[in-house]
Amino acid sequence: MLLLILVSGFLLLYGLVPAFGGDQLGLVGADEPRYAQVAREMLEAHSQACHEAGAKVVPRSLRAADLAASYHCLVGGTVTPILYGQPWLEKPALYYWRAMGFFKEFGVSDWSARLPSSSGAFALIVLIFLHMRRFRPGGHLDAALITTSAVAIVSFARGASTDMQLAAPFCIGMLGWYAWYETGKKFWLFDLYFFGAAATLAKGPVAPFLALTIILIFAGLRREWSLLHRTIWIPGLLLYLAMVLPWFIAVQHHNPTFFRVFFKEHNLERFSTNRYQHHQPFWYYLAVLVIGLMPWTVIAIRALIDSIEVSIAEWKVRHNPTRYLGHTRAGDAFPEFLVLWALFPIVFFSFSGSKLPGYILPSIPPLTILTADYLNRIRPTGLPRWLLWAHAATCAVLVFVLTLAPQHMKYETLVPSTGWLVAAATAALFFAGLVFWIVKRWGVAQLGIATLLPALSVLVFLLGFHGRDLDLNYSARPLAQEMAEKAPDIKLVAVEQVRRDLDYGIAFYRNQPTIHYAADGVPPEEHLLVIRSNDTADLEHYLAGRLYTPLFLYESQGLEVYRVAARTDISDLQAPPRP
Repeated sequence: MLLLILVSGFLLLYGLVPAFGGDQLGLVGADEPRYAQVAREMLEAHSQACHEAGAKVVPRSLRAADLAASYHCLVGGTVTPILYGQPWLEKPALYYWRAMGFFKEFGVSDWSARLPSSSGAFALIVLIFLHMRRFRPGGHLDAALITTSAVAIVSFARGASTDMQLAAPFCIGMLGWYAWYETGKKFWLFDLYFFGAAATLAKGPVAPFLALTIILIFAGLRREWSLLHRTIWIPGLLLYLAMVLPWFIAVQHHNPTFFRVFFKEHNLERFSTNRYQHHQPFWYYLAVLVIGLMPWTVIAIRALIDSIEVSIAEWKVRHNPTRYLGHTRAGDAFPEFLVLWALFPIVFFSFSGSKLPGYILPSIPPLTILTADYLNRIRPTGLPRWLLWAHAATCAVLVFVLTLAPQHMKYETLVPSTGWLVAAATAALFFAGLVFWIVKRWGVAQLGIATLLPALSVLVFLLGFHGRDLDLNYSARPLAQEMAEKAPDIKLVAVEQVRRDLDYGIAFYRNQPTIHYAADGVPPEEHLLVIRSNDTADLEHYLAGRLYTPLFLYESQGLEVYRVAARTDISDLQAPPRP
């Protein structure tokens, strides 16, 4: 447990929080700054509501006035997600609530916005360890370490997003359901309903849909239809409804458009159409799976194939009455359950009109658990030589690609210098040889520890030595900091034709929405303008008659920042020629 806590804490928090290598990377993409901003505005609204109520969340007495004030404080700012002062009804509120709590404790920052995902991933990893130790002893440490070192888990655990808010409780709930299946103790069903409710509050009806469908298919293949009605546990169902319904009812009451926006547009239409422009080919999630399971991809695929073979063999036994007479359950159901759990989200979302990598995050833990279970079963005979070589080669590919990543960021080239190619190849061969030697010397039991060495090394290399490069190339934080340093007296920022992630990032770090020239027009006040370097010819069109001067060039992302004077200050001046 101590080893697991140390390794998981490092993989999940290094370079993320000040106590573990510093806050190396600002919020990236469009979702991170947007979700963090929603949580910040909800916290501000909640604080304002409590200030107006003049009450604590817990009433000082049972007087009606105190109860009303406490209710106003409790509910204010916590029901309707808010973005730039307007309702934001795309997702339920679990991530926002958790981020609000971390913001209140640690202040609004990049790392506190990511703590909901990191803490959720950590809880999942620890519970995988405990579950496997209870029901599959021998592979429990490997299961937890493989999970925590998979690229998908490390990546999404560091994201200020809702993906891990769904995946972590969903997977914990599924493990709880299988524990009930094995033991028959209703206590374990508590996990299914409690964590299923949390997953529903993270992303909506997709959580119960996935869980119930996987259980339905499992019961059907095993011809144990009684599982369905026995799974319906009245105390658990009441707990689920008590956790889920209050928010959904309250948000619909405060926002009559919620049902249409959330259920129709962001669930049904997101799945059935490409309305949100996330179209990908049908095989997209196979590529996501290969990358997300790194550096365990080859062994995980072998473990999946082995588990499918075992499941098919047991299915044939169950359907041969002469060979299985007098028994109600065939062999070991755990591999079959994990296979169904892993494959169904991948198959289901492959039919979606919109595809994003995080949609199949719930499929990663069952595959990592299968991998650990497979390694535990073959431990007496050892890992086949070809599989060990393939695994070492996978580690080498991971090291090689991530060693070259900083060069690609700096110079935007797929073919870096010869020196960097030689250095990356040397590092890749070294770690491949190290993994191979450790396993050959000490056996399969040390494969997890051996594989952690390249995983930890590339993480330190990327964030410890090149975190600043990542920040400059992918986050709006350095840009916002430079604007604050060079024009501290100007609050308003306009953007023109910049990427969506930069737009949301600037808005988060400035804590105010940006102005868009094309949509909102040119504001009359003095402001800063962020524009792509190759679009500066548009300045004469937008700023005719206005005085604008270059403030600085943000070369790493191909941007220029201008200081635009107020219209009333220069009404009698001609616009100067383009600088």
